[in-house]
Amino acid sequence: MLSTVSNSFINNLFFYQKLIVKKIFSNEELLLFHFFYETTKSPPQNVIIIKDFVFFFLKNENYFNAKSKLPYLRKKFQHRKIVIVREEEVLVNLVYGFFPDPYIHTVRIERNIFTGKMNVIVGFLSYEERGIAIGCNGNYIKAVNEIFERYVIFVSSDGFKVRIKCDVVKI
Repeated sequence: MLSTVSNSFINNLFFYQKLIVKKIFSNEELLLFHFFYETTKSPPQNVIIIKDFVFFFLKNENYFNAKSKLPYLRKKFQHRKIVIVREEEVLVNLVYGFFPDPYIHTVRIERNIFTGKMNVIVGFLSYEERGIAIGCNGNYIKAVNEIFERYVIFVSSDGFKVRIKCDVVKI
């Protein structure tokens, strides 16, 4: 059974939890780190490869400079999808950071009262925007959820996991 948590105090506690994105770099990720830095002059905080996606996490002050080089990076890595994400310290900001292109109308929490698992439901106004958010065959949202499962660590609790889902909001 799913229940939507509607208490704004509980939502704020959940959405504004401190987190870190923890990663140990592989050799390939180190090479991509150096290439990214040489291209953008902005050092990424993290580089995570998930299947065809390469996620570069950047500090806010470096984000827009690096984002301007995104077309060049995508051209250089035609066989991979390059994503630049702002490295954030709270959950709600990180969720927004993974979806910079489509307009996010709402973000809400859904909790399974039997298992205690939490889902963050990201609401879009159209199926087209939702399609952009989840990617072809759902590959992008699967990659985002793998990052949350393997690399996102909540400072206040060990082992806490969250899953991201995309939905179309009815107005």
